[in-house]
Amino acid sequence: MTVLKTSMRNFFAHKGRMALSAIAVLLSVAFVCGTLVFTDTMNTTFDKLFAATSSDVTVSSKDASDSGETTSGNGKPPVIPASVLDDVKGTDGVKSAEGAVFSTSVTVVDGDKDSLSPTSGAPTIVGSWNANEARTMEITSGAAPEGADQIMVDADTADKHDLRLGDEIGVISAVGTHTAKISGIADFTVTNPGAAIFYLDTRTAQRTLVGESGVYTNVNVTAASGVSDAQLKKNVTAELGGGYKVLTAEETAEANQESVGDFMNVMKYAMLGFAGIAFLVGIFLIINTFSMLVAQRTREIGLMRAIGSSRKQVNRSVLVEALLLGVIGSVLGVGAGVGLAVGLMKLMGTMGMKLSTDDLTVAWTTPALGLLLGVVVTVLAAYLPARRAGKISPMAALRDAGTPADAKAGWIRAATGLVLTGAGGACLYLAGTADKATDGSLWLGLGVVLSLIGFVVIGPVLASGMVRVIGAVLLRAFGPVGRMAERNALRNPRRTGATGAALMIGLALVACLSVVGSSMVASATEELDKTVGTDFIIQDDNEQPVIPQAVAAVKSTPGIDRVTEYKWTKADFTTPDGRTTEDTAITAADPTYATDLRVETVAGKLADAYRPDSMSVHEDFAKDHGVTVGSKIDVAFKDGTTGTLTVRAITSSEGVIDAGAMYTSIDTLATYVPADRMPLDLMVFASAADGQKDAAYKALKESLDGFPYEVRDQTDYKEALKDQIGQLLNMIYGLLALAIVVAILGVVNTLALSVVERTREIGLMRAIGLSRRQLRRMIRMESVVIALFGALLGLGLGMGWGATAQQLLALEGLKVLDIPWPTIIGVFIGSAFVGLFAALVPAFRAGRMNVLNAIATD
Repeated sequence: MTVLKTSMRNFFAHKGRMALSAIAVLLSVAFVCGTLVFTDTMNTTFDKLFAATSSDVTVSSKDASDSGETTSGNGKPPVIPASVLDDVKGTDGVKSAEGAVFSTSVTVVDGDKDSLSPTSGAPTIVGSWNANEARTMEITSGAAPEGADQIMVDADTADKHDLRLGDEIGVISAVGTHTAKISGIADFTVTNPGAAIFYLDTRTAQRTLVGESGVYTNVNVTAASGVSDAQLKKNVTAELGGGYKVLTAEETAEANQESVGDFMNVMKYAMLGFAGIAFLVGIFLIINTFSMLVAQRTREIGLMRAIGSSRKQVNRSVLVEALLLGVIGSVLGVGAGVGLAVGLMKLMGTMGMKLSTDDLTVAWTTPALGLLLGVVVTVLAAYLPARRAGKISPMAALRDAGTPADAKAGWIRAATGLVLTGAGGACLYLAGTADKATDGSLWLGLGVVLSLIGFVVIGPVLASGMVRVIGAVLLRAFGPVGRMAERNALRNPRRTGATGAALMIGLALVACLSVVGSSMVASATEELDKTVGTDFIIQDDNEQPVIPQAVAAVKSTPGIDRVTEYKWTKADFTTPDGRTTEDTAITAADPTYATDLRVETVAGKLADAYRPDSMSVHEDFAKDHGVTVGSKIDVAFKDGTTGTLTVRAITSSEGVIDAGAMYTSIDTLATYVPADRMPLDLMVFASAADGQKDAAYKALKESLDGFPYEVRDQTDYKEALKDQIGQLLNMIYGLLALAIVVAILGVVNTLALSVVERTREIGLMRAIGLSRRQLRRMIRMESVVIALFGALLGLGLGMGWGATAQQLLALEGLKVLDIPWPTIIGVFIGSAFVGLFAALVPAFRAGRMNVLNAIATD
């Protein structure tokens, strides 16, 4: 009980000093809990949606996926004959059944030909209006579509794009372009996670999406009273035979949930990874806080030892304080996490993914995990300072309170740090010289961990030298004030090292990702310049195929000299070694593609791969299967028959564009795949006649004005690639900002406690003539030095990681190392401003100290 009372008294006596450490715990726990609540809420939303939209039993084509439509390469959904509907209606246990048609391989545009597809990655769905849809949709204005000239749109899409009744909409599918006017707007009765949905009447949907009447993509079946879904499925299967896919509502919902599960897991674990980084940074803040508190209470602890307190009691006293800090910070963090989840939901709403707070899901495991993590991490971080407190002898009560004698990093620490750093450097070297990216990635991961720990351990040793260098460059110009700031930073190298290490971690990751991202852009740009021989690339940014009408428009454009179509499908390859590789990608293109993309070949000529019944393979495939030029491969094309193709060329497996691709001609593909099942073009390449590039570029854009496809020349394509990588990096930087914010709190806390530690010293300096302005400047300069020290360590370490990672990427064809110096320099300069910002409050408080009271402080 005495230990608890002492701990409580000390905790609340220093509550101001604990506040910033509590904020670090709060932020870290909030990020973990917010991530879990957000992803659980998304799962709940999708569960409710799938449960509400699934009929008791659904009948679809064998080619359809369990989660719904699987569009074949020809851009049309797999269908079943209308006779299935009549057969189902006559089955025992069926209350009602209706046929439906829908497709996700569509693009919808408004009257200005602007795409109405979501930018969040959610699908665009066009389907027939039916009773099953009416279960989850309520018509709020207008009426359901009743003819070919009418279409209905969901309310979220209408609001986002300012659509009104009577506005014209175009539906672009593999069949062609169908235009209609909005007859109604329907709102969801369940949460819409962001899909854009459009409804046609059934007959129009058949003609628009499939190109023929008398077919459905699925039949929705409702069970009669007292008949279970499982029994109904059994009855329907017995009636239809084994030629169709028959699923219960539960099976359909599970399949749909599984289809989004991978995306959800990637999002969850990525965000939890950044939360872990924030926790790691917070550990340094907590260690610093308790180390400084122990140092300031040396005399107090010595007196406790002198009157009979044991080492264990002193140790427990400090750990109880940490426990209180962990509990308070974690409880607040759990609440903040729920708020963060709501904020993320609102943010997703601005991106088009609507999530309702009515579905907010807080599982009991979320606050339990948040509390456990926060408390355990805080107590573990305080363990070392607690041990040091327990080692304070009773004689310390007779000395002046101050920093313990072990504040300077010892030779054991230095030796350990050097060994770890050296081991990390060796692992990074092995990663950079690896022959395979998979092998090198393991060494890279180990090297990152060891070098990071090594820099943390050796930080106090590095601080002594690097702070002097930074001081000589920046602080000497400020005279005595600058020299005092430098000496204050050097006074406790362990504290300076730990504070700088907190900032180092976040900036190291920023530098590493910057180098990797910049190198990827530079490598791709160089590869484009070397290999791409076409002038224009036409494609859909939502990865929808290019319909034949658009291809015809490209071919008829004035000034275009050459057009190359590019298709993609899958096939089963049976090689001369007797092995079969299933679902292997094969690219079919016009023979001119050999000119449009100058692929490096290691044997044969790529142009020969476009001869009848010919193909190419990449080098790794050839080695694995003993394939040489002239070898025969049996190719069983998806949606077609099997042909025996002769290998005419072996291409390099490296490269950025079409890496690992295997080629054949469109004519060869057409030999084995029926015309109505031929895949649509994924891209179209066009080259202008000599001297007409600018005019052809303009004409090509005009020809495709009515289609949602992007026309890019090589400059445009490079910019688009750069923007894509830039957006990804910006998102990662945003998540890393949490760790940097916690690191800034660490600098603030270190300075604040340092000011308290030096209260008498500050009073004496003020008494002998140091002005308030000079005092504040000294503290700001000290903060800048600590921040720049952490920045130098982090940026140097991160560039090393990034350069090693680029060596692994070089094995995959990304061979250019590009250091983004503007970003690196900007981050370094920004770190100085971080130091200035972090010093504002401590410097202000120091300047307000009463001189006489400060001198009288014990």
